[in-house]
Amino acid sequence: MTTAAPAMSAQPQPRRLESIQTDRGSVPVYATGTVEQPWDSYSDDDHDVWRQLYARQQALLPGRACDAFLQAQARMRMPPDRIPKFSDLNAILGAATGWQIVAVEGLLPELDFFTHLANRRFPVSWWIRRADQIDYIEEPDLFHDLFGHVPLLMDPMFADYLQAYGEGGVKAHGFGPEALMQLARLYWYTVEFGLIRQQDGLRIYGAGIVSSKGESIHCLESASPNRIGFDLERVMRTRYRIDSYQKTYFVIDSFEQLMDATRPDFAPLYARLAGEAEYPPEAVLVSDRVLHAGTQAD
Repeated sequence: MTTAAPAMSAQPQPRRLESIQTDRGSVPVYATGTVEQPWDSYSDDDHDVWRQLYARQQALLPGRACDAFLQAQARMRMPPDRIPKFSDLNAILGAATGWQIVAVEGLLPELDFFTHLANRRFPVSWWIRRADQIDYIEEPDLFHDLFGHVPLLMDPMFADYLQAYGEGGVKAHGFGPEALMQLARLYWYTVEFGLIRQQDGLRIYGAGIVSSKGESIHCLESASPNRIGFDLERVMRTRYRIDSYQKTYFVIDSFEQLMDATRPDFAPLYARLAGEAEYPPEAVLVSDRVLHAGTQAD
């Protein structure tokens, strides 16, 4: 007599976690842990959204994105017509710098996020925005994470910077909310919305810009925003907006400059900045190295 093997239970479909909109504003919903990328469950519409966004940014970024981003993106060979498989990209990324992509359902708690970065794992939302969200989505979706963030992880210096940032974030978690906010501003104004100076002019490296049609144009071509030379303490004291284009962009001269500025222990820095006044997003200070003083027209 033979006994049938027990049926394997199907893996539950990962959730799509987005902020909850209330009459008091947006309330973030946090994910807990990693999931498997459910690649077979992507619809034709999902792949079409990737195709549209990929084609649009590929047309915009030459002459706007920095050479390091464009070269890294070419080496990754993301498919233009369908959502990439994380496992395929991990083989390329792991061989280049030892980083890996891990799929998540949405935003992670701070300590979880820092821990992933410190261990050279980059969390990527498994889901992609809907067709009616092509031009704007509040949360970081698959396109923002994968197209915007992951290519520069092929660059050894930037890859080391992001790991060091994660290690610093784990430490900052013990200093309290003020230190975490200051560290969040550093991420915002570099990893998300940073500009870099090349010999042929200013270029984009921040993921929030390279994944956005409007901000790719606004950050370099609009007279509205400030463009100011990077200064660590200045950045960490500057508030930012999440509901509009940036009022100020900070410009680095190289990834080496960024790494050198953030290499020292931040504990004395947190102590020095404790209780110091914050700067509004549009501020221009006498001490700033101003590349362009914006009109702040929009």
